[in-house]
Amino acid sequence: MPGSHQNRGWEALTDAAIAAVAARADPCVFLLWGSHAQKKAARVPGLMNGPHLVLKAPHPSPLSAYAGFFGSRPFSRTNAFLAKHGRDEIDWRLPD
Repeated sequence: MPGSHQNRGWEALTDAAIAAVAARADPCVFLLWGSHAQKKAARVPGLMNGPHLVLKAPHPSPLSAYAGFFGSRPFSRTNAFLAKHGRDEIDWRLPD
């Protein structure tokens, strides 16, 4: 159910994790899927104008995947950014 994980204490943890990664000097990628993630990240100082790539798309749930998630290419765009900045690419394949 959408939003069922809210108001259970996760907000403090995710806020701290986003801020800690955003404060790093080395380029990172933030995949912001859904309006809740996008609103949360907008409050992090330096995230939107730092050395990082911020990719926004609708949440990949069955309710909204066809509203822009499909075709947004988050995984290949992430790897292209990482390679461009001399960082290791991510192997997105699921293990056999």
